[in-house]
Amino acid sequence: MDMEARAHSEHPEALRLWLRLLTCTQLVEKQVRTRLRERFDTTLPRFDLMAQLERTPAGLKMNELSRRMMVTGGNVTGITDQLVTEGLVERIDVEGDRRACRVRLTARGRKQFQEMARQHEGWIVEAFAGLNEKEIATLHKLLGKVKEHASPARQEAEA
Repeated sequence: MDMEARAHSEHPEALRLWLRLLTCTQLVEKQVRTRLRERFDTTLPRFDLMAQLERTPAGLKMNELSRRMMVTGGNVTGITDQLVTEGLVERIDVEGDRRACRVRLTARGRKQFQEMARQHEGWIVEAFAGLNEKEIATLHKLLGKVKEHASPARQEAEA
């Protein structure tokens, strides 16, 4: 259901804006999920994990991956196991810590991720094609103000 359909004219404009943002996010995410599945036979969580590893060529420990992706360690382990089996990521022992390992993209994984990322970028640009450059910049700036106001650091300072 379109989240925005829950709003009524008597609701505060801020609530209606929130529901519109949520609806837009869900619509774009659904398109991205569908295209990742259809074009690359992969999922958004797998793409997200590979994106984290692409940003850190030396690799990340599993707990770092979990924290960055904001998911449980079990989720990261399951996705990592799949990607290792497919030869897209590898586990590397961490010197001095027998219980830990780093995960990093293989050359094949890096190549595949680069193609997915290129396509992903195009899909996101396409999703915002209804806006001109000035509108995109304005929306980005305004959402930055919302982000700043809602940030945990700001809320802690006000408490």
